[in-house]
Amino acid sequence: MTRNRLRGCSRHARLGRAIRIALLSTFLTVPALSAGAEEAKPLRLCADPTNLPFASDDPAKPGLYLEIGQAVAQRLGRTVSYNWYKSYFGKRTVRETLLSRQCDAMVGLPLVDDFMGPTVIFSKPIAHEGYALVGARDRKLAGIDDLKGLRVAVQYQSTPQNLLAMRDEIQKFTVLSPDEGMAALEQGKVDAAFIWAPVAGWLNRSVYADKYQVVSTEGDGLLWETAIGFAKGSSTLRDEVDSVLPSLQPEIAALFAKYGVPNGASVKFGQVDRAKPFAEARGPVTVGQAAATDKPVQTAAVTGDIKVGQETFNGTCAHCHGPDAVQAERKIDLRLLKKRYADDMESTFWKTVHDGRPSKGMPAWKDVFRDDELKNVYDYLQTVQDTAN
Repeated sequence: MTRNRLRGCSRHARLGRAIRIALLSTFLTVPALSAGAEEAKPLRLCADPTNLPFASDDPAKPGLYLEIGQAVAQRLGRTVSYNWYKSYFGKRTVRETLLSRQCDAMVGLPLVDDFMGPTVIFSKPIAHEGYALVGARDRKLAGIDDLKGLRVAVQYQSTPQNLLAMRDEIQKFTVLSPDEGMAALEQGKVDAAFIWAPVAGWLNRSVYADKYQVVSTEGDGLLWETAIGFAKGSSTLRDEVDSVLPSLQPEIAALFAKYGVPNGASVKFGQVDRAKPFAEARGPVTVGQAAATDKPVQTAAVTGDIKVGQETFNGTCAHCHGPDAVQAERKIDLRLLKKRYADDMESTFWKTVHDGRPSKGMPAWKDVFRDDELKNVYDYLQTVQDTAN
């Protein structure tokens, strides 16, 4: 009896030791598990839910940028989550999402030094994007001379439109979007189109069964590098992403091909004045540049709120009115406001930006920007008014 009791005590002692060891082991592994959980946090991607070929909330067609982001996250051993936000408002979108820490990374930002100053930092380049020549596969499209005698669709207020403006031997057919340009080509209204390459390539793949050739063009304002953007202070994440990008290049190239977006060799196509593109929801900020001799006289130093107004203008208005308000089309040249409206310039400005001019394609901005933000834009525009007689 005593021996059995002793054996029972021994079993209880061994069981107690086993439990203590298991508990101790659990406690010792808690920090490691916590660290692992921290490392496995989802990579939060800024994304537009309706912006193919770049992004979509349709799992069957997530889009080029989202698939690149997914590939990066997978290589880092992380899942992904999305902060959906319409990208129509350009730099405002970046401020409301990336810079407000609602997401960690935004794929496909233009890799230019003055994009948003030091507030955005960039990964290594991932691709090139810009404008393309689109035409029948048997048509030679190797330069501007190949367009002589042709009817060419060009996007309204774009670098291609400005580039061809003085070429009388080329018949220009103005369109408002790449979609319209592709439709004009398909309907036989034009012989070629000079339009934004990503959408042209996507439509060629998804709508027109790869019927056309889409040839990237190279020149100022025609082609630029893109990268993954991060908020300032996210250099650790940026460096982690940079470390995996080289190994992802074949996969990224395959994704560009999947969505029909050209990312290969381009043709040199001429020079225009310096351009500052930004890819928005329906296309890049298109650039309408005047010749250098037509640039406005600065009538005041650009400092303080005027600088903020300049940034707001370039991020939102430049797609129609040109970066820094440099515009070759007189009817929308904002450097002529003072000449046109004299003492009514300010009241005209407020009525136009508040209510818009829908029939002319000008949206109302009163529900998008505060009046103090719009006042900064007005103050900036005062500094670029043409004072020549």
